[in-house]
Amino acid sequence: MSGVGACILGCEGTVVKPEERRFFQDANPFGFILFSRNVEEPEAVRRLTDALRSAAGRDAPVLIDQEGGRVQRLRGPHWREWLPPLEQCEMLAPDKAAKAMALRYEIIGSELRALGIDTNCVPTADTATARTHSVLFNRCYSRDPGQVATLARAVADGCSRGGVLPVVKHVPGHGRPGSDSHLELPKTGATKEELAETDFKPFRALRDLPIGMTGHVVYSAIDPDSPATQSSKVIGIVRGEIGFDGLLMTDDISMNALSGGISERVRRSLDAGCDLVLHCNGKMSEMAEAAEEAGTLSGASASRASRALDARPASAPDGQRMAEAIREFESIMERKPVPCPTA
Repeated sequence: MSGVGACILGCEGTVVKPEERRFFQDANPFGFILFSRNVEEPEAVRRLTDALRSAAGRDAPVLIDQEGGRVQRLRGPHWREWLPPLEQCEMLAPDKAAKAMALRYEIIGSELRALGIDTNCVPTADTATARTHSVLFNRCYSRDPGQVATLARAVADGCSRGGVLPVVKHVPGHGRPGSDSHLELPKTGATKEELAETDFKPFRALRDLPIGMTGHVVYSAIDPDSPATQSSKVIGIVRGEIGFDGLLMTDDISMNALSGGISERVRRSLDAGCDLVLHCNGKMSEMAEAAEEAGTLSGASASRASRALDARPASAPDGQRMAEAIREFESIMERKPVPCPTA
């Protein structure tokens, strides 16, 4: 990973502009992330992912949040629409829910891989509670942390079979606070023992996954002064008690949960123990500041990054397998077949 930037960046639109290309060539980010603003028809998305990798000069990972339901960057008519995860899971018995989630994300993964997207920011391993903010609640899988772990494992396995890397989020648990980290800094006063028995439990079960994304949440019993993303005390628990030794990336550092300028946000996150910073809004001035402060991957972070890339599936399933997966999914859900994309 020599010379590879310790950041993941977005771009402004549906094509890579000349100034963006020059910047990406110099910054050499670890990877890129796509949002709805980057999406047109399938052929255009494929050209965009090819252009991003060409700018980086290597087979850089391209990420997206394709959870299905409310958080779904790719939508109809070109891509399948899905129920919110919690709604789907609660429709079924636990064993059927796990099978359906594995099939769901195998299908989604296959759609992504056809576009040159090789990493999906799922599973969402946050445990839903009565206080979980509406921005997150129906993106969760269950109110029971044990069932969250089971379903999140099914999601991760489905991603791998579909040809994409999973990213488990939001480490070490975002379900308890009742506020939206896009807008403000969530906090929880739960004891460390309560957190270990609920919020942290799914992440312990998923500690072998190759990539994790932090949550911008203050756990007052552990560190009342800093959110997990910027807390060496919380990251120490992630690495120690939870046992996660995969590549750890931040949630978007441009979210309002974090304070200070971009450089400060980057430095605090890396100093706390994150391996990579994620910057999503595509604003050139902010990306340049983030990339400069992040520097390049080295040491343990570079090793984790290499292991994560080595875990990328070699290919997506073939058409016959996808037809079987869709039929099996619809049989479990007892619904009419999922409409095939128009293109």
